[in-house]
This record gives sequence, structure tokens and C-alpha cells, in this order.
Amino acid sequence: MGDGDDRPVAGFLEAEAEAEAEAEAEAEAEAGLGAAPDGAVVDDPAGSDDPVDPVDPVDPVESVESVGNDEDDVHTAEEPQGDRVREMALPDAVSEALTNALTILRRSVTDLSFGLDLPGAEEARRTQSEILAQLDDYVIPRVHMSTAPALVVVAGSTGAGKSTLLNTLANAKVSATGVRRPTTGTPVLACHPDDHEWFAEGGLLGSLRRQEAPDPKAAPGSLVLVSTERLPPGVALLDTPDIDSVVEEHHEIAHRMLDTADLWIFVTTAARYADAPAWRLLRLAKERGARLAIVLSRVPPKSREVVTKHFFRMLAEYGLGEVDRFVINESKVADGMLPDHEVTELRLWLTELSVDDQRRAQAVQATLSGVLDSFRTRIPALARQLEAQVVFRSDLRGDVDAAYAGAMAEIEEATRNGSLLRGEMLARWQDFAGSGDLMRTLHLRKPGRFAGKASHQAPERLSALKSALRAGVESVIISAAQRAAEEVVSRWLHRPGAGETLAATPGLGHASDELLRRTGRTVAAWQEHIIELIRTEGVTKRAVARLVSFDVESLSLIFAIGLLGDGSAEAESAFTGALPQRLVHALLGAESLRNIGAKARSDLRARIGMLFDDEMARYVQALDGAGIPDESAAIRLHQATYSLEVAR
Repeated sequence: MGDGDDRPVAGFLEAEAEAEAEAEAEAEAEAGLGAAPDGAVVDDPAGSDDPVDPVDPVDPVESVESVGNDEDDVHTAEEPQGDRVREMALPDAVSEALTNALTILRRSVTDLSFGLDLPGAEEARRTQSEILAQLDDYVIPRVHMSTAPALVVVAGSTGAGKSTLLNTLANAKVSATGVRRPTTGTPVLACHPDDHEWFAEGGLLGSLRRQEAPDPKAAPGSLVLVSTERLPPGVALLDTPDIDSVVEEHHEIAHRMLDTADLWIFVTTAARYADAPAWRLLRLAKERGARLAIVLSRVPPKSREVVTKHFFRMLAEYGLGEVDRFVINESKVADGMLPDHEVTELRLWLTELSVDDQRRAQAVQATLSGVLDSFRTRIPALARQLEAQVVFRSDLRGDVDAAYAGAMAEIEEATRNGSLLRGEMLARWQDFAGSGDLMRTLHLRKPGRFAGKASHQAPERLSALKSALRAGVESVIISAAQRAAEEVVSRWLHRPGAGETLAATPGLGHASDELLRRTGRTVAAWQEHIIELIRTEGVTKRAVARLVSFDVESLSLIFAIGLLGDGSAEAESAFTGALPQRLVHALLGAESLRNIGAKARSDLRARIGMLFDDEMARYVQALDGAGIPDESAAIRLHQATYSLEVAR
């Protein structure tokens, strides 16, 4: 074991040793005089006073200062067996700053929503879930419990022998084994009895429900917690489901457990060490900066040298030549356990890790720092997906705005070019004007006579003309709204993925059922507004006003018809043939006519705009329902990431 690893090992320390003996052992370890992993004595080739394995400079999260003379600066973990664990907790100021920054980061990540199925959205959702689980189950608890026992995850592919290895190290069948695959479905955490309380109370892996024994019927999110005297204090082993399990749920649990570990023990076999799943996991460990040990199991004794040489060369080429490595021969498994001598070196490695507080603290802090380092790329990746979602939402909203802006332009053109004065409306106008009803609505009165007494009942033809006008305007509005709805859906369908999904929302492909009723009220209100304009602003020539009496409603109707023609040849022919232009000018005046026309058009445009706002709200509601983030979400993520870097 330990090929390529020249790090010193502190050796075994007795729990009840005197403080002087502990100091002497630490001094020997720093001088590089401990036993190497393979049992050889490691000397400093340069003869310097530096240790063989100096601690690399790390950031405030990684750094743990050596135990000094000032006991007030040391936070010693309380244990039933004296002062065995002497590693320092993070200083209170550092812990508080990190906790605040991590809390802000967690809140920012929790609030994210990737509602549109854009490229990368599914990966972003998965990353979001992984980061939240990692923050809750590992990062935040580890910052608070920096002196808690090291959590070592045992991971590997299907049939690698993870559970068998754990049972052997624990000297008890704590995890199920067998030929059926997959075997392990619920994670199993085994620790020394002195450490049981650390994991029973929550904190690390706090979101998982504890149970005392494996249960095939256990609900997802469970954790089997067992204790055994054969495992050294300060180190806990976590058996996980297979990383390449055919059960998707097991696959997800395995990766979640890897995200909550201080160290990884990767288990593979002589027959499968070159498989892709194994190297994907090793690449992940390398990316996360996790402290790693590798177990190559089921190695035939006759081909041990060839297999190990090839495997170790692959590790070196992959940049993992310095990791701790252990080889287990192909052996007979009895009662779910290997012969104990096959795991002697691995057990020694765990024991050394247990008693060497500094080494264990360095491993824990290095992994924690690696996880925090990974946020530098994982969080910005979420922000980029958020930005893509926001941009896509803007494009989708732009499709809605463009479609209804086109509909509004279509309506304005239809109310100017005289197209409304065709068909039934033109026939009603000609019938009304040709029958003499038009002139009867405009009549002379004697001076001094109160005009209000000259009331009369509007002819039936006037009511029919008014209804035809209303129906014509309604038809133009509804037809334009229908085409706008169809255009929005068509535009969204041409945006693959998310656009197609949103376009399938029921009802978006046509105008709303309420539009017809609302449009009728809108046009009627517009006609009433024109009457009010005629009444308050229409008569500007007092001399004519003293001589001529007219019906306001009739005149407003005539004015509306002229407004909808707006000078087109067909409208002018129909209008001037029945009512001379000089009469309109005489009654209203040129300036008043222009003012009323501008106000009437502006009022109609505003009323149709409100109708379209209601129609467009359906699409905005669909976008909001998809869970598309607002524009500030990505900014908050970047700010949270920066705050975390400052806290570190």
C-alpha cells in the first residue's frame, strides 16, 4: 500500500498517554521519522528540518493552526475517553462569517427555478439539487462541527465488494451482501461507539432519517447507523449504493453520499478497474479535490503483479499516482466478510488516520475546501442557465408583444381605409340617408326656443345603423385578436423545446372566450364617448348654433361613420352624397372636427389596448407559471458567490 505516497504517519498513540509523550510523537511526525504506509522508514533526502509532507498553503477555510500555548485559542472536542481528539475547530469569527455567507448562498440557490426546458436546464436542476443537499448535509454542518469524526464514504461500481469490505473492517455483518444486484439500497454508516452520538444527532447527513438496521422496505432518505468497536474512533465509514446502479434512485443516493464525505475510498475489482463508471467517479473526485484512497479487490494472486502494475500506471497517467492504494487478493467470503488479514493494511491506514489529529484535520479541511472551490464553477453555471432562461423568456414575451402590436396596426388601418363601410354597414347607411331619416334628425328651430323641447324618437333605421357600426368595429377587433393569438402560438412553436411546451397550453391558440363580451362593452362605451365629445365640444359657431338644432346621438353616429372612412374614396362618396360637407363643418367647425377626431381615435386605441392587455396577460401568466426566474436572480447568485469568497 501507499506506492508513491511518502507522507509521514504519526503511528499509534495511546489514549491515556501523557502530554509529553504526545508532543514527542508529534515532533517525530513533523521530522518525517514515522513509519511510511508500506512499513519503510522515510528520511528527508535533503536533510532539512522540513517535514516530508508539508502542509500546503490554504485559504481560511482550509487552514488549521498548530496547537499553541494559548489554550483559549483551542476548541477541543469533548470525548468520553480523554483528549484523544485535539484538532482545532474553526475560529468563531471565521465560522460565523462562513455560516452567514453559506446561508445567503443557500437561500439564493433555493429560490431558483428553471421552468423552461432549454439545453442544460435539466443539468442545472440536478446541480441545484446536489448543491442544496451538499450544503445541508455536509458543508454547513462541517463548518459548525469541524472537530466531528471524519466521514469516509466507500464507493464503487456494481459488485465491487463495498459492503463486504465494510463488514470486514467492522468485523460484523452491518451491510447486506449477496449475488443479487443491486444489493445495497440504503446507505449504512458504521462508526466507533464513542462517535455514535455525533451522527445520531443529525448535523452531518442531517436530512436522512436514522434507523438501526437495514430494512428492504425502508423509504428513500433513510440511513442505517450502527456502531462497532473494531472501527477506530474519529473515523466513520459510509457504505453507499452502486454508482452505476440500474436503479436510478440508488444512483442518485450514491452521488449524494459522495457529496457529503470527507474522504473517499473507491473500490473496484481486477476485472472492472478499466470500466468507464470507475473513471467517471475518479474524475469527479479529482474535480472536487476530495481526499481519496483506492482499493483494488478480487485480484488473482497469480496475476497480481501484472494487474496492479497496469492499474497503478493508469492512475499515474490520470494524475492520481500519489493516492493511497490497497490491493486485496481474491479470497473466499464467509458470512459477508473477507479474511481479516486481507484488510490489515487498510485497517492500519484508518487507525493512523484516527490517531493522527493533524492528518485527519488536513484531510477534512482539504475536502471541505475542495467542495467550496467547486462552487466557483458550479454556481456560475447555474447563473448562466438563469440568464439563458431570462433571455428566452424575453424572446417569448417579445413574440406576444409583436403579435398584438401587429393586431393593433391592423385595426387602425381597417378603421381608416373605409373597409368598414362595406357590406351591411354601407347598406344600412345608404338606407338611412336615402329614406330621409338623416334630414329628419337634423332640423331647424326658431330662435329663442329651448332646444331640449324638440325631442323626438330616433327612427328604427338609425338604431339599425348604430348596431351595424358597433358590429363592424367588434368584428375587426375580434378578428385581429384571433390572428394575434394564432401568431403567438406559431412563433412559440418555432422555438424548440420550451416554446413548444408553452404553445401547448390550452386556450392560447385562440382569442379568449371573454373577448366577445368585453369587446361589445368597449365599442358601446366608445360610441357613448363620441356623443359626449359632440355634446361638449361640437358646436363652435354660435350663429349656426342659434339657428340649427340637431340630435346629438344622430350627429355622433354620422361623425363616427365619417371617422372610420377618413377620406377614402369610397367613404367620401357615400358620406358626401347624403350629407354635404359644408353642413358638418357648419355644425362642428373645422378645428373642432379635427380635435374630436383625434380624441375619438385616441380613445378607441386606448380601449382596444386594454382589451389586448387582458388577452396578452394569458401568455404572461403561462410564462410565469413555467417558473422562469426574474432578471435579478442571476445577479443574486453572483453576489452570494462573491460573499462566500470574501468570507473564506
